[in-house]
Amino acid sequence: MPVSWGSRGCPVSQGPGPGGPGVMGSRCPGGSGVPEVPGVPVPGCPGCWCPGVLVPGVPGVPGVLSRCPSPKPHHAPARSEQLFTEMADMMAAEGWRDAGYQYLCIDDCWAAPTRDERGRLRADPRRFPGGIQRLADYVHARGLKLGIYSDVGNQTCAGFPGSYGHYELDAQTFASWGVDLLKFDGCNSGSLELLAEGYRRMSLALNKTGRPIVYSCEWPFYLRPMQQPNYTEIKQYCNHWRNFFDVYDSWNSIKSIVEWTALHQDSIVKIAGPGGWNDPDMLVIGNFGLSWDQAVTQMAMWAIMAAPLFMSNDLRRISPEAKWLLQNKEVIAINQDPLGKQGYRITKDKNFELWERPLSGSAYAVAVLYQQEIGGPQNFSFSLAFLGNGLACNPACSVRQVLPSSRDWGVHSWVSSLSVEVNPTGTVLLRVDAL
Repeated sequence: MPVSWGSRGCPVSQGPGPGGPGVMGSRCPGGSGVPEVPGVPVPGCPGCWCPGVLVPGVPGVPGVLSRCPSPKPHHAPARSEQLFTEMADMMAAEGWRDAGYQYLCIDDCWAAPTRDERGRLRADPRRFPGGIQRLADYVHARGLKLGIYSDVGNQTCAGFPGSYGHYELDAQTFASWGVDLLKFDGCNSGSLELLAEGYRRMSLALNKTGRPIVYSCEWPFYLRPMQQPNYTEIKQYCNHWRNFFDVYDSWNSIKSIVEWTALHQDSIVKIAGPGGWNDPDMLVIGNFGLSWDQAVTQMAMWAIMAAPLFMSNDLRRISPEAKWLLQNKEVIAINQDPLGKQGYRITKDKNFELWERPLSGSAYAVAVLYQQEIGGPQNFSFSLAFLGNGLACNPACSVRQVLPSSRDWGVHSWVSSLSVEVNPTGTVLLRVDAL
């Protein structure tokens, strides 16, 4: 899964995705033309990487036409080529790339208001004076990959030129620039039929270029609630796809995404796997809306859900604690586990939820989430025989706590019960290895 830094509404950064820390291999044959190359990290899916960064002055306000700030000199660094080169340097120098965050992603607002005389998309010359190809060369020279944004309709969500009627031309343009990932939004498509046709055609156009380009779709989100998404078809064309509303820097947003995922797990968990992943949207850890326990919850649950790890934050201002959490090797290893299975909720008991994710080597990741927002820490007990349909700890297993801090819990028999103390809105993430 990709780890990336990106601009919501304009600039974006980097992040890791499910599949394995650093590089789990692209494993993305469906839709994007990304070949199966073991040992090569790719964003957008388990075994892929791409993070996103929300930069001050470039607010991400989903669904609002004015997501891009009006051009003013004092904002230029926040949405310019300079910003992305700074982020690329930081990703390479401060451990993000080595942790697996390999994609630097540009969101909406990068383009000029009109196409050029040959009908091609072009970057805003004020903010990207060297064009996208020069930026891609800069990013590639630092061992990173570049992601870009377009839209299936005639305009992007922020009102810039969309790809409708230009799918092959735009795919060829992106490939010629050296783009490695395309986020393809679903605004202004006109109808559900045109929406689906556009997503299919862009997938085929990307494959036709011969360049491996991870294909990030919003297809199922724009189908609901009018039409039930055909996830089998979507996975044939897309490498990962958004199902729910944009994430905000708030606990309510994180909580709603987790709850939506649990309520729809019967239809979405089974389709996720190498080549195609459910995308719950970006990690907002390192901003200002989440407490420490809530940040731990997002990181833990995104690992359980096999989510592409896209960061949306400012790497220049991130705290040491947030950096430790986002670069945590044990959590990323769970997220990127090569078995490639998405986790699911196995029980809900009042304000407690118990989730599990099958891992390679007959191991399991287990998350205990406490949704209560007031009061103090509470204990939740469960039998190890309850995990993995009785197979996770049979006849015995070792248990290790990964978050909020790491420590060994020793060896337990399959009839043992664990008692876990969890802070309000927090999560304890465990790894259970059968012996």
